[in-house]
Amino acid sequence: MNRPQPRELEVIRCAYITPHMLRVTLGGGELESFPAGQESAYVKLLFPRNDLQKPLMRTYTVSRQRKDEIDIDFALHDNPGPASCWAAQARPGDSILVGGPGPKKLVNRDADWFLLAGDMTALPALSVNLDLLPENARGYLVVEVPDEGDIQNLPHPRGIEVHWVVNKGDAEVLALANKVKALPWLPGQAAVWAACEFSGMRSLRQYFRQQRTVPSSHLYISSYWKQGRSEDEHKTLKRQDAESDRVATGGGEALAAQAG
Repeated sequence: MNRPQPRELEVIRCAYITPHMLRVTLGGGELESFPAGQESAYVKLLFPRNDLQKPLMRTYTVSRQRKDEIDIDFALHDNPGPASCWAAQARPGDSILVGGPGPKKLVNRDADWFLLAGDMTALPALSVNLDLLPENARGYLVVEVPDEGDIQNLPHPRGIEVHWVVNKGDAEVLALANKVKALPWLPGQAAVWAACEFSGMRSLRQYFRQQRTVPSSHLYISSYWKQGRSEDEHKTLKRQDAESDRVATGGGEALAAQAG
C-alpha cells in the first residue's frame, strides 16, 4: 500500500494551554484531504535538513479536529527538541509538512472499569479516551505533569477518580508508575491504557501482566519518549524492546502491549 504524500499545512494560531503545553492549530488547503475522525491518531511532523539528509521526523498526536483545522499539542521541556523549538517559534502563516495520519490506539471499552495513565506527552490521547468512556464508567485517571500550573480541568465521567502526579523536572523517572501501582485494584475486568516515558512503560507493563494479569485484549501500553535520548534513539530502543518482549511472551501479549 502506498503511503500518502505529506501535506503542507499552515499554522493558523498558537496558544498556551498551561505553562508547559503549547497548542498549535494547523489548517490550509491541503487539509481538505485529511480524513475525518482522527482525534488521537498520530502524525509525523517533517523538518527539512540539508540536501543530503532526509527530513527530521517527529511523532505527535492529533488532539482535536474540526472541519478545517487540527490541533497538535506540544509538551515543552527544559531541553527542547526540534519539534518543540519549532512550536515555540511558530507564527500564523508558517508552514510545515505533516505525514499521516497513522492508526488510533484507543482503550477497550468492553470492560467493568478503566485505568488511564500517562504523562504530558500522552495528554492529547488521554483526553480523547476520556471522551469515549461511557457516562457510568468507573476507574482511575493518573496524569504526570512537571508543575502544579500544568494541572488541567479534564472533563471525565463522575466515576473516574483523577490523580495528578507533579514530578518537577522529571526528577523521579518512575513517579507515574509508582502512583499507578499504589492504587487499589477494583473488582471485575479492567481495561488499561497507558503511555509515558520508556522506563515507566516497562515497569507498568510488568505490573499489569505479572501482578494484575490484564489480558492483551484489554491492555495498551506504550512509551512516547526516553529520558536522555532523542526520538530516533528512542525508536531504536522501542523496536529492540518490542522484539525482546515478543520473544519472551511467545508473540501474543507483545502485539497488544508493545509501544505504538
